[in-house]
Amino acid sequence: MIDFRSDTVTKPTKEMRDIMYNAPVGDDVYGDDESINQLEAYACKRFNFEAALYCSSGTQANLLALMAHCERGDEYICGQNAHNYKFEGGGAAVLGSVQPQPIENEADGSIPFSKIAAAIKPDDCHFAKTRLLSLENTIGGKVLPLEYLAQARDFVNTHSLALHLDGARAFNAAVELKVDITEITKHFDSVSICLSKGLGAPVGSLLLGSPALINKARRWRKVLGGGMRQAGMLAAAGQFALEHNVERLKGDHENARYLAQQLSEISGFTVDMTNTTNMVYATYSSSINIEDIAEALKQQGILFSPSKQLRLVTHLDITREDIDTFLNALSAHI
Repeated sequence: MIDFRSDTVTKPTKEMRDIMYNAPVGDDVYGDDESINQLEAYACKRFNFEAALYCSSGTQANLLALMAHCERGDEYICGQNAHNYKFEGGGAAVLGSVQPQPIENEADGSIPFSKIAAAIKPDDCHFAKTRLLSLENTIGGKVLPLEYLAQARDFVNTHSLALHLDGARAFNAAVELKVDITEITKHFDSVSICLSKGLGAPVGSLLLGSPALINKARRWRKVLGGGMRQAGMLAAAGQFALEHNVERLKGDHENARYLAQQLSEISGFTVDMTNTTNMVYATYSSSINIEDIAEALKQQGILFSPSKQLRLVTHLDITREDIDTFLNALSAHI
């Protein structure tokens, strides 16, 4: 299959599978899994944080961060399009009794600080207590500038808030900005990093923060059923991904730009050319039956998600030849 649905569909390489097979394991709930301990120690050094926690997913890592920063009846502020507000099942509210306060994102993915300031609740028993600002980078394939992140740090310091980064694709942002990942993460009190997207690991995310925050998150992980036993095989894949699959993200970005340019030349499609990482967004004319096309291409071994706004994602299992195959098949059905 040529699969453009998401970068979550990547398959572990043979080298990664060999690493997984030979990984030393133990009971992580007891703290005995060598591979998980090694990954968490490596992550602390790599991201310049004092503590790290291996989690089963990015959704879990974000939820643990929200529940560690906030108590019942507290509030976090985020973008209207934030993944931890829009696409994670309302977990903060359902499981943490933490209220989200979404604010409409600007076209570039940022949230205006004036609107954030206006949304901070006064110290009054009628209101939830605003504790946290959560940002996402990349968001919708777009990169938040380093200057904006520095301004966010100054803003939360002024307003006595904590700052969390949903960094599911933070390495995509770092690669596009041509900076080390720490130039992004240094502004935040906590960061979640997905290992199972463009980095190519089969499972897992990291949550990074202070020892106190991570200890609290570790307890919540257990409460939420996320305490894993011999999960070192998965952690070993995650460490391999961090050590070997970061620089190759450049190829995904180049492929996405190629896909966007070529798709824009097909009659009936309008492509958002402002995205700079591994996602291509496009709309199409009413004469195009995208559902029928998606089903026809599926029969040819090509997958994408039909919707009012197409999202096509490049990743390590998508080659330039795959893109040409997709475009030729698409053109034949227009």
